[in-house]
Amino acid sequence: MEYTIKALAELAGVTPRTLRWYDSQGLLKPLRTTEAGYRIYGPEQVDQLQTILFYRELGLELQAIRTILEDPAFDRQKALQSHLAELETRRERLDGLILTVKNAIIEAKGGNKMSDSQKFEAFKRQIVETNEARYGKEIREKYGDETVDQSNTKVLSMSPEDHARWQALGDEILSALSAAVRAGEAPAGAEGRRIAELHRQWLSFSWASYTPQAHAGVAQMYVADPRFTAYYDKEQPGCAAFLRDAILAYTAAQ
Repeated sequence: MEYTIKALAELAGVTPRTLRWYDSQGLLKPLRTTEAGYRIYGPEQVDQLQTILFYRELGLELQAIRTILEDPAFDRQKALQSHLAELETRRERLDGLILTVKNAIIEAKGGNKMSDSQKFEAFKRQIVETNEARYGKEIREKYGDETVDQSNTKVLSMSPEDHARWQALGDEILSALSAAVRAGEAPAGAEGRRIAELHRQWLSFSWASYTPQAHAGVAQMYVADPRFTAYYDKEQPGCAAFLRDAILAYTAAQ
């Protein structure tokens, strides 16, 4: 079945302006354009739009989505499986947060008190479950079940202070990466080394032990796996590659 731009916009719940913007960004080209200049979309474009909207729902920017879709290794079926796992993880995360809020309300009303650990348990567990859903298969194949299980245990046993510091470090790394790429910094330069050291500190909160070889291996995954690339390039394209190169230079010097 074929659709005009107006019909497809109504079908998908978006505006024709959005579809024209996707076209201008190289994300969703029409099947053809009539002599009168009307865009016509076919089944392949319908599936492409669905995929784009899935990624938008997961919070990815258009540049990151285009990077994923243009990857020769992109597999729609695998992408759908990934979307499903992400949505199921979100549902589990929300269930955990709902329970935490309910318990907090009970405590506020004078009921059973929550321990400090219980107050943050849902937040830490959501990190573990999200990482397992997104990357569990790959990292378990690369590093082994024992290493991954030890890492998950370390995250779950973090104190509230360590958890806050860990998250702050992650935010600091993302901010520094964006600034370094925009400024044209060299990954092997002083700022690149600083970011790589921050990344090492960040890893230390969840890794049972550190080695330069493992650090370099993770860095390679940030570019080899489009999901990692999309995460680091969400705000500023080029951040994943910068981080990889900075870490490789940093670990080579150790």
